[in-house]
Amino acid sequence: MTFSRLVRFVPVGKPDAIFIGEPVDSDADIGLATYQGRQPEVRVYSGESALNPGSLTDKVEKIESVLAPLAQEEVGTVRCIGLNYKQHAEEVKMSPPPEPVLFLKPSTSLADPYPQPTIIPKFTVQDDTADYESELAVIIFKRCKNVSEADAMDYVLGYTAANDVSSRKSQFSQSQWCFSKGFDGSCPIGPVLASTSLIPDPSKLRIRGLKNGKTMQDCGIDDLIFDIPRIVSFCSQGTTLTPGTVIITGTPAGVGAGKTPPEYLRSGDEFAVEILPHIGTLITRFKSEQ
Repeated sequence: MTFSRLVRFVPVGKPDAIFIGEPVDSDADIGLATYQGRQPEVRVYSGESALNPGSLTDKVEKIESVLAPLAQEEVGTVRCIGLNYKQHAEEVKMSPPPEPVLFLKPSTSLADPYPQPTIIPKFTVQDDTADYESELAVIIFKRCKNVSEADAMDYVLGYTAANDVSSRKSQFSQSQWCFSKGFDGSCPIGPVLASTSLIPDPSKLRIRGLKNGKTMQDCGIDDLIFDIPRIVSFCSQGTTLTPGTVIITGTPAGVGAGKTPPEYLRSGDEFAVEILPHIGTLITRFKSEQ
C-alpha cells in the first residue's frame, strides 16, 4: 500500500460528502485535534474506501468530523480476541488461555469517533455495568483462509484503535459474549488507519485508556499473549476472512470491572483510547438510551 496514514472524514462545508485521505501533518493526532475543535488538513485520495484508496490527488480538504476508517457495510463481522494481555489475565485472576479466545461482534457494533456518541443500551443502563476496553485493531485487506503465521502479515492493511464496549452483568451471567458486547455502537474504531509499512512492528506501540481524562489503562502492546501473526492465522483457520475484516486484539489491565470499587461508564462520560505512535486518540462520548 502506498499510504502511511488514512483518515475517512466529512469535510468542512460539505456535510453530505465523505472522503478518504492522508493528513498533511504526518505527526498530528487527528482524533485529539478534532476533539479540540481544530480542523486538520487532509490530502484527498481518488478512491472511496481504505480498501481501495486509489491515487493521491492535488485536492486538500479540512476535517469537520472523523469517521471510522471503514464503513459498516465493508466490515462484515468483527473478530474479537479475549483475555490476550498478561497483565489483564492477572487482573481478573485467570490463567492465560492455551489458544486465542474468539468471539464476534456484528457490523452494526461499528461506530465512529467523537462527536458521534455511543449509546449505552437500556439493559446496561439499568445494570450500571457499561465498561470500556482499549484495544489495537487489525484491518484485513485481502481474502484469506488457513494462512500460516509466517504469511499472516501479507494480508494486514494496517492498524487503528478500538473500544470493546461491554455490558459486564450480561457478560458475567452468560457463557457467550456476543450479546453483552455486540450491541449497536459497541465497537468504535479510529481515528486513523496506520499502514503496516509505517508500523512494521506493532509490539512497539503503547496503548492507554483514559476515562474523563484519568488514565485507567497504560501498557505496551508487547504484553500480548498471542501476537498479531498468531491471531490473524488463528482467525483464518477454516474460516475465510474477507477484505474489511476487523480483528480487535484484546485489552490490557485496568478495565472498570477490575477496579475496587468498579468504575463503569455512564451517560456523559468520555473515554479515550490512545495508541502511539502514529494511530492517535479514539475519543468516544457515551449517552444513555432513553
